[in-house]
Amino acid sequence: MAIKHQYDVLIIGSGAAGLTLALHLADQGKIAVLSKGDLKSGSTWLAQGGIAAVLDESDSEQKHREDTMIAGSWLSHEDAVDFTVSHGQESIQWLINQGVPFTEQEGQHHLTKEGGHSHRRIIHAADATGKAVQRTLIEKAAAHPNIDLFERYTAVDLVTRTKLRLPGNRCIGAYALNGNDGHVEAFYAKGVVLATGGASKTYLYTSNPDGSTGDGIAMAWRAGCRVANLEFNQFHPTCLYHPQAKSFLITEAVRGEGGKLLLPDGKRFMDRFDDRGELAPRDIVARAIDHEMKRLGSDCLFLDISHKPAEFIQSHFPTIYKRCMKLGIDITKEPIPVVPAAHYTCGGVMTDEHGQTDLSGLYAVGETAFTGLHGANRLASNSLLECLVYARSAATHIAAELEKPLESVTIPDWDESQVTDSDEDVIISHNWDELRRFMWDYVGIVRTNKRLQRAKHRVDLLLQEISEYYSNYKISKDLLELRNLAVVSDLIIRSAMLRQESRGLNYTLDYPDEAPEALDTILTPVNYQWQSQR
Repeated sequence: MAIKHQYDVLIIGSGAAGLTLALHLADQGKIAVLSKGDLKSGSTWLAQGGIAAVLDESDSEQKHREDTMIAGSWLSHEDAVDFTVSHGQESIQWLINQGVPFTEQEGQHHLTKEGGHSHRRIIHAADATGKAVQRTLIEKAAAHPNIDLFERYTAVDLVTRTKLRLPGNRCIGAYALNGNDGHVEAFYAKGVVLATGGASKTYLYTSNPDGSTGDGIAMAWRAGCRVANLEFNQFHPTCLYHPQAKSFLITEAVRGEGGKLLLPDGKRFMDRFDDRGELAPRDIVARAIDHEMKRLGSDCLFLDISHKPAEFIQSHFPTIYKRCMKLGIDITKEPIPVVPAAHYTCGGVMTDEHGQTDLSGLYAVGETAFTGLHGANRLASNSLLECLVYARSAATHIAAELEKPLESVTIPDWDESQVTDSDEDVIISHNWDELRRFMWDYVGIVRTNKRLQRAKHRVDLLLQEISEYYSNYKISKDLLELRNLAVVSDLIIRSAMLRQESRGLNYTLDYPDEAPEALDTILTPVNYQWQSQR
């Protein structure tokens, strides 16, 4: 018989959002946390800059709200912005209480400034904030007797009462592929949380780790949940350009501390695009770099902070300094070669302020979710803050739900009787490469109607081919990720085709101006055909 697990809450994803939620719920019941890789493999671990919150007397929550709305091109939901900003300080204090070693200077926590912020409000742990946060949360979760951590488990699909032909639809668990032995296991839970991160791996060049394949968004869509604003994909302006530097981000804090963007001839250019120069919001900086690279035919541009004292650079950016030195780049003496890369998914699965999705029993937190906070462009360092605030809010709601009596349901074993081992895995790698290339070429920083139509035609063919492959062969982690990438790519393309304006991260040559009214793009899965469960 296949292995089955029963928990009060199943959390799919082990980053800041998932582990924060687990720790807040651990005293209420048994919690399972699934990690697709090891516990250090997600985006949180790689986050450099920090967490935005009002922690200084000269700053104010109103200013943080205004900065968020401006960066989001006024598409951010005011209630979501208010909710997040107003819970910032207590969320940071919770992390401090957990033991996160934030950087101090002269007896106080050091705050830095990043693009789009009017004040210094980024609390950080040198230039490895995510690592400090994640390491602390992992240690706390591993030590709690009510939390079970499952590494190398890839979620396959959600299980709902409707899929089991039972009345009263509700999410009751999920199937997950155990990467340690290749078998699919069933997890039953009273509450299921998607904390799987974003979908930046839909693009050829990304700052994200390999696991950012939109798994939670795709699973929620297949289960009947609405998604919103998936056309807004944030491209981080500065990722290290080097053949040996896969997905290495150069934090925005480098520009916040005086770093200058330069053309190959050493001249600055950002002042021609925005009065805020290097500290303009990310969408503006990324488009400016993309424009100059295409205009000059350059493979990269440069970010220079070498005018600062060497000691300052080494103490503020030790991770970047060490990584660049290994590649023969001394950032205390020379500029850093950089290119834009897909970085953050601003849209996602629609939720309320408690993380509740359209499907009863299913929640989404972190980058997987669409809360309305980020609008058309995420303000730097608001992402980890959103993880903390909404994870804590979701925990309160889920804890109340756990007190209600629920009918226990037996989830059927995963059926592999009709499938065989594949001898054509080359199809997976080929389709993966094709998908990410046409998304980069046609649905990237600058879009047109014709490019989007080309992308839609190609993704339709891939969806059909992947669906046929999925139905006939045993699943693997690569196949599951490709399947999810294709679904989310389709949703991104469809969303971009519906937005007939340029706003924030969605810039199209066919509609270069903003529409008079800021509206969300919402997709509803009506009769969406997809092989979701055996």
